[in-house]
Amino acid sequence: MKRIKLSVVLATRNEETNIEACLDSVKNIADEIIVIDENSSDKTREIAKKFGAKVYKVKHEPIFHKTKQKGLELSTGDWVLQLDADERVTVELSNEIKEVISMGNNELVTRKLEIEKHNNLFIRHQKLIEQRDGSIGKQTGKVVAFFIPRRNYFLGKPLIHAGVYPDGQIRLVKKDKARFPSKSVHEQMEIDGEIAWLFNDLLHDDSPTLKRYLERMNRYTDLHAFDLRQKKVPANLWYLSLYTIYKPLYNFLNLYIRHRGFLDGIRGFLWSFFSAMHFPLAYFKYWKIDTK
Repeated sequence: MKRIKLSVVLATRNEETNIEACLDSVKNIADEIIVIDENSSDKTREIAKKFGAKVYKVKHEPIFHKTKQKGLELSTGDWVLQLDADERVTVELSNEIKEVISMGNNELVTRKLEIEKHNNLFIRHQKLIEQRDGSIGKQTGKVVAFFIPRRNYFLGKPLIHAGVYPDGQIRLVKKDKARFPSKSVHEQMEIDGEIAWLFNDLLHDDSPTLKRYLERMNRYTDLHAFDLRQKKVPANLWYLSLYTIYKPLYNFLNLYIRHRGFLDGIRGFLWSFFSAMHFPLAYFKYWKIDTK
């Protein structure tokens, strides 16, 4: 029986327009494909089965990470590559993944130290993530997970500025060494060991049209509103001004001016503006829920 070295895991919901390209990009490196589908009403499951995926139909979860966690638990490979349906693995990234999952730990540790010595962009980005979310991983002497830099496409072209790149995402993990806490929409994985970086980009076709972006924005602000309720954020005038004036203004100026979103033209402006508007929209939704 063939040893399962790499499991590719996706959590999906109505992704028939995306999943084929995603699975096609990993079919040559995946020893196992697992799709946990939240009761899609389209052809997501049928398309996944054409790639030989093990498909599981589950109920929809308000916090999508609960579904992603089920995928991690059902995987059987030594390593797990967790993807979203609108992501694509390039040939270069595929080759790099095959290389690192074949390395011993001493080689992985040496590789990690080289990256930390020479790639300041990735390390600065990781520090910003940890300032926001807390320390990631543990100093155990064993590399068990990887950030992958993600290149986000917005309205048909990659965004280079506006604080978007490298958008490091923990995607490649050793089996049973990572988990989703499943408490919040933007949480990081918990990693039982050390984390390193891959070099090559994961392509993210985030929003090919403005309609698609607004649909996603509506879903994520719903989740953010739910998160605010879980945290029992006060629904009063002080927090209303915080979420409708300070946070959106700060975030717009941070993305558009400090991180030079203006260099991406109208797409940079739209990305910065809508990113800033996420906060008042989420709070208005939360206010409506909390004051019913």
